[in-house]
Amino acid sequence: MEDHLDAPEPPQQQRRRKRHILLRIDSFIDSTMWNAGFRLAEIWEEITIFFRRFTVKGWKRAVFEIAGEGMNLGAAGFVLLLALALPAFEETKGNWRNQSDFAVTFLDRYGNEIGHRGIIHEDSVPIDELPDHLIKAVLATEDRRFFDHFGIDFLGLARAMTENARAGGVVQGGSTLTQQLAKNLFLNNERTIERKIKEAFLSLWLEANLSKKEILRLYLDRAYMGGGTFGVAAASQFYFGKDITDVDLAESAMLAGLFKAPARYAPHVNLPAARARANEVLTNLVQGGLMSEGQVIAARRNPASVIDRQERTAPDFFLDWAFDEVQRIARPFAQHSLIVRTTIDMGLQAAAEESVETSLRQYGESFHVKQGALVMIENGGAVRAMVGGRDYGESQFNRATKALRQPGSSFKVYAYAAAMEKGKTPEDTIVDAPITWRGWSPQNYGRSYSGRVTYMTAIAKSINTIPVRLAKDLLGTELIAQTAKDMGVETPIRTDKTMPLGTSEVTVMDQATAYGVFPAGGLQSHRHGVTQILNYDGDILYDFGRDEPQARRVLSETANANMNRMLVNIPVNGTARKAALDGGIVTGGKTGTTQAYRDAWFVGFTGNYTTAVWFGNDDYTSTNNMTGGSLPAMTFKRLMDYAHQGLELRPIPGIETPLPGPAAAKTAAAPPSEQPGDALPALVRPRSLSVGVTRLLRQIAKELENAKPLSADGRVAAL
Repeated sequence: MEDHLDAPEPPQQQRRRKRHILLRIDSFIDSTMWNAGFRLAEIWEEITIFFRRFTVKGWKRAVFEIAGEGMNLGAAGFVLLLALALPAFEETKGNWRNQSDFAVTFLDRYGNEIGHRGIIHEDSVPIDELPDHLIKAVLATEDRRFFDHFGIDFLGLARAMTENARAGGVVQGGSTLTQQLAKNLFLNNERTIERKIKEAFLSLWLEANLSKKEILRLYLDRAYMGGGTFGVAAASQFYFGKDITDVDLAESAMLAGLFKAPARYAPHVNLPAARARANEVLTNLVQGGLMSEGQVIAARRNPASVIDRQERTAPDFFLDWAFDEVQRIARPFAQHSLIVRTTIDMGLQAAAEESVETSLRQYGESFHVKQGALVMIENGGAVRAMVGGRDYGESQFNRATKALRQPGSSFKVYAYAAAMEKGKTPEDTIVDAPITWRGWSPQNYGRSYSGRVTYMTAIAKSINTIPVRLAKDLLGTELIAQTAKDMGVETPIRTDKTMPLGTSEVTVMDQATAYGVFPAGGLQSHRHGVTQILNYDGDILYDFGRDEPQARRVLSETANANMNRMLVNIPVNGTARKAALDGGIVTGGKTGTTQAYRDAWFVGFTGNYTTAVWFGNDDYTSTNNMTGGSLPAMTFKRLMDYAHQGLELRPIPGIETPLPGPAAAKTAAAPPSEQPGDALPALVRPRSLSVGVTRLLRQIAKELENAKPLSADGRVAAL
């Protein structure tokens, strides 16, 4: 009996048991899911019945529908804005509070002091130690609701929009003090929607991470105040010769008035305008309820006076760039209180600034252009002049070194240079005909084709199909990009199919550096702005000639000579005839104009200087049909004519007749008395020394530099 009970269950019975178990499981799942679905349906029905009591009809329904859609769109818009602002938050990861421990005094090429950068300007003064009337003056003028908003003042924005609408123009800004600080710390002055979005989110970030006192202190320490000064403490010393803690109400009002437009209201340049602006600040104090008219009347009757410093114009755009270079070079040095001899020539700098300003003042309205930038490099690499914008006080954004703009046809030289390296010559021919590459069919400027042309004619007429044909059939975009990089373009270059026509953005400094290879005989231009760095004991910590490597060759002599032969033809027979210099001085260069006339370039050179000129608008709006052969070429000519007056001319390598005829005596002719009707008025360079005397003094300086040192008793040391 026991053996029978212990016998194994037959297989068929086991299968029936398993099927039974599986059926029970399936039944359990089905019933559970059905019950759950039924219960959810009941819950949904209960919810629906509950919310029916809130149902609105008629005009109320329309209001709620609009409000609901508005909330949905608002949430989506907020997410989009946040996504656009994320790149700006990357700036907050660095040590943005640190203003650098460098204290640098800059000298020009001749040893004259031209400015300062770094902590030498003045140490920060705690908010609690600043005069109360200074704080009130700043807040009354810049942000009356500073302590009430969270970084963005919607009430203030609405008030500003109302006032501007009444005035028919912009008379009042809507940006808060926090927004202005965000721009000063992390952004630039480009007038784009993207920048305003970033500014708004960074303002919220500052408010979340800093106290109101910290925000106010940073604003007062970092703002540009004119005269090459940053911060109210430095401005007080520069304008009044006193500590910021000692300024009176009239002086505080004058300082508070500088935040809006420091170049326009700088009292050492325009004292009447500065006093008028200070009077507006006093009115703001009364209107804002921070002071009574009786408290400000004495300051109105006795406006502030300033130290007589005459009008000092510092090359601020150049100094900002040179300061960055110094920090890069001197970071390993133990000493950071430095004297830096730079390459800038203040005479050429003044001429460069005047040339750009004259061009914009005379032709800016007709061409619908508001900004320009320029870099001038002496052949050998020394940066002699830099214009980063029209007004440093209005915008400290350096368009010469930081603005990325499409170079247009001025980029074509890199394709031609690569072709010359491949063995082509200016006399070789190539077909100008319709071409399609990767689904793209570029058009020439006049939408016509010339058939078979020489390379010299192609670049002189700036034919678009030729660089594209070279990239497609001979070079490839990678080789063109590498050629540009080898020649000195530091901005990363895209290698898409449109790149040969200059669609990849570069800076003005990039173009000036790269074009400097041509007059250098195919060697790197060796661009630099710092020649020596010394400590206050006179020890030379850095010397460009001693510490930097020799320039390496980037173009063969043959390829470089061929490029020069083509480029000097452009101001004679090509698109840059307005760039041809007086006195028969041989000039080479290339124009550039981008789509919709947003950017206009001319980059050119002689045997002595290379200069890149750009004109355009910060908001990327189109100009009025301005080409590189118009205003940029005219500005180039104005500056370069001035620079070559009384100068010993150097030849351009590879040119058969690189210098003017005997009548010019190898020097530039005097400025002509007659100018073409559309030419800019000529600049006249004051003569101080003749070419012969200059050459003699240079020879004496070289002999003194190489002379043997004196011994202790004053005699020349023996060999």
